[in-house]
Amino acid sequence: MNEFELVDSDIELLRAARSDPDAFGDFYRRHAVAVERWIRAQTPDMVTAADLTAETFAQALVSLDRFRGATDESARGWLYGIARNLVRRYHRRGRVELATCQKLGIQLDHDPDELAEIESQIDAAIQTPELTQALNTLPDTQRQALQLRVVDEMDYDEAAALMGTTEHNARIRVSRALKTLSTRLGASR
Repeated sequence: MNEFELVDSDIELLRAARSDPDAFGDFYRRHAVAVERWIRAQTPDMVTAADLTAETFAQALVSLDRFRGATDESARGWLYGIARNLVRRYHRRGRVELATCQKLGIQLDHDPDELAEIESQIDAAIQTPELTQALNTLPDTQRQALQLRVVDEMDYDEAAALMGTTEHNARIRVSRALKTLSTRLGASR
């Protein structure tokens, strides 16, 4: 047992966490199960919920210095606000990825849980100099994600391992790359 496990106040834990990682660990243990349960009710599967929960606490840790709350309720509201924003972004990205795939002529599988082959179904007709030029303007992380997922036809988990990131982040990189390509290709036509 460490000294922070006896602290009753979330505010005290968050203040202490600015200089002591054990305090943030206790804040995490205090709220992780409830946050993950809430996120799981908003998302399609446990893996997504686990990823978004981890990202919630990672963002909370990174933004500790910006937290200005004065009550335990504001601390929990801040934490759930981060979770809510991540869930909202997750759902928006899904819609953006779907619209982008349709614009690029990618045929989607009809099973929403089986999106593993989305990027590998790009129509060969769009392989033009404009596409090559647009690909060259992507950030390295997005271009690498697209290369591994679409060209090398790796599963997201394999691509994520090679990139040193999570499967969720690999999906995000591919989604952003597809959105950027769609925008740039749409502007060049």
